[in-house]
Amino acid sequence: MKCLLIASESAEVLFYWTDPEFRQNVQDQYGASQEEGQRPPAFEDSLNTLFAPIIISCSTMVDRLGDSYACFTTENQHNYVLHQFDECLYIAVNGDGQECEDDLRRKIYVMKKMIEVLFGMVNLSSNLLRKELRPQDTEQRTGLWKHLQGLLETYSRLRENDQSFLVEAVERLIHPTLCEQCIEFLERRLLPALNSSSERNGEEVLHSFILVHTKLLAFYSSRNTSTLSPSDLLALIVMTQSMYPSNTDQEDPGPEVQLHLNTHFIWFSPERTAREDTPMFEFVDPDIQIAEDSLITLEVSPPDPLAPTRVFLEVSLKDGLYPMMPHSMYCRPLWPGITLVLLTKIPNSSVAMSVYSYLEAFAKLEKRLSEGQEGPAAARGQPTVHDLRSKLDKFIKALGPCDIQTSQLQNVWSEFKKRAFTRGGPGFTRELIPWCKSMKTQLCGVYKQCFLNGTTRGADAPQRLSPALQELAQAMVQEKLMDWKDFLLVKSKRNITMVSYPDFPGLVHFICVDRSSGQMIAPSLNITERSTSELGGGPLAQFIRGKVWGLVRTARQYLQKGYSTVTLRDGDFYFCYFLWFENETGYKLDEVDLPVLPDDSPPIGVLARDYYRKLLRYYSKTHAGEVVKCYELLTVHLGVIPTEYILQHCRQLASKLWEPSRNPLL
Repeated sequence: MKCLLIASESAEVLFYWTDPEFRQNVQDQYGASQEEGQRPPAFEDSLNTLFAPIIISCSTMVDRLGDSYACFTTENQHNYVLHQFDECLYIAVNGDGQECEDDLRRKIYVMKKMIEVLFGMVNLSSNLLRKELRPQDTEQRTGLWKHLQGLLETYSRLRENDQSFLVEAVERLIHPTLCEQCIEFLERRLLPALNSSSERNGEEVLHSFILVHTKLLAFYSSRNTSTLSPSDLLALIVMTQSMYPSNTDQEDPGPEVQLHLNTHFIWFSPERTAREDTPMFEFVDPDIQIAEDSLITLEVSPPDPLAPTRVFLEVSLKDGLYPMMPHSMYCRPLWPGITLVLLTKIPNSSVAMSVYSYLEAFAKLEKRLSEGQEGPAAARGQPTVHDLRSKLDKFIKALGPCDIQTSQLQNVWSEFKKRAFTRGGPGFTRELIPWCKSMKTQLCGVYKQCFLNGTTRGADAPQRLSPALQELAQAMVQEKLMDWKDFLLVKSKRNITMVSYPDFPGLVHFICVDRSSGQMIAPSLNITERSTSELGGGPLAQFIRGKVWGLVRTARQYLQKGYSTVTLRDGDFYFCYFLWFENETGYKLDEVDLPVLPDDSPPIGVLARDYYRKLLRYYSKTHAGEVVKCYELLTVHLGVIPTEYILQHCRQLASKLWEPSRNPLL
């Protein structure tokens, strides 16, 4: 019984996802009321009828009280979590008890993140975003919603079964020699071949990486290119898995390769393609199986592998941080389970940077005017409004006068200047606030026209890497990895093992995360009919797996309250969680009081809102001029191990995991 809905303030459905049980429940509820012989209402209409009272109630509370619901539970024990992003209301529902309030809130924020990646700065204009999420063309709307539903289901599946998505950090394949060879190959052969070709049509490959299932084999960025943030990289992995779902059982290369690696245990990420008729394994949680089965009913035609996907990612430059900058994403399947991803800079991307600068300037001006700062006080800032005037004049002139959207921007800007700068005009007063809003809407419209029209749903983009060039990239990487592919598929299941850490008797499991780089290391806990972990395939392995997921949830609850250390005993096991800071040389820095977050704050993690980036900024205030790094360690020990040994193990394990010989190559 799961549902996620996005609606406008007028109760118009902008997007929905339900599992089969919730859908059947709604159809039974509203179909039974129809007279005999009448057709049942469309499912979207039934959803609208169900949620309209809640949406209208929220809008009324916001208008009259300036506040609204955060969550509530109905008499039939259905949990509702709500969050308003501008004029769009997100509602997540669970009726089977499998998702807590934090899970539902996290799902809302992750859906918001995926929409930001797909639509960029259009998210800053509620009116434009509504039109993007609910196209007038029914076929187009159905295709878009199925795409978004597929992304949400893919994320839910990964979070339920993959430790990297549980802690929201990227897991790298631990094989330094091969990783180094692949990074060198990307740097010296692949990117030069692509960026020197005349068939790139003005695009430039900035980032390239190779995925084995959800694990990173190699990643390379061009020189002087902004680093790809962990949040964006995780979102791109979700998109890649949604395009090319892994089926690990079918990709198993056979017992001869497994025998070669029999000192390792199996890493298995339970995933199915959208077109399978029967599951290849059994889920422990039947509700997750329901969610998986819904993929069959939402079958989407396979994407054109040559068509790029427009994505909007964060770019960090010397002059500042620019969110939601346009890139083209190319996914090329090398073999089942192994994918090459290319991210390119498009020729007119500088327009997006200018638009963001102007949007930020008008938002700051609007804020100052709303706070009562008028006249010269409102015009101050960086850049000043007078600097903005000359730059925006040049920007609009460079866009060209023939375009309708540019003409609308020109008209609104002319009216703004008349009111703000003309001697007889009102000047910088609260009367300018509506015109600030109009300017932001028009700038978002220019952004949409430049980067979204026809490019996000598979239409031919005016500039893109030619099919021949994409096939060349695919062939080059396939040739490089031909002798390694079977090894990589097994290695992705057996990345590291507890056998590799004999110096820690009584240690059952651990997860270590480098929050500065967004990377994690952990032994496998995935269990299927065909494979088991070192803990076996019985109740013990399932019990430990459940406890690890619970430990992560508990650690986040305490972290939200400002605790950086948690130790607790649960039956026969002893659990520990530590968060600490180090400088660049590995010296542990002093502890500080962590900020206490309200209950309705964004979930702790990376995909929802990058909590750890904010935490690093918060801590760095007391260490100016010093590079600060943040780490997390979660451990599970047998309860018979004395506490002093457990704490000693944690200290030794933390230092061993990130020593140079074991550190995954960047």
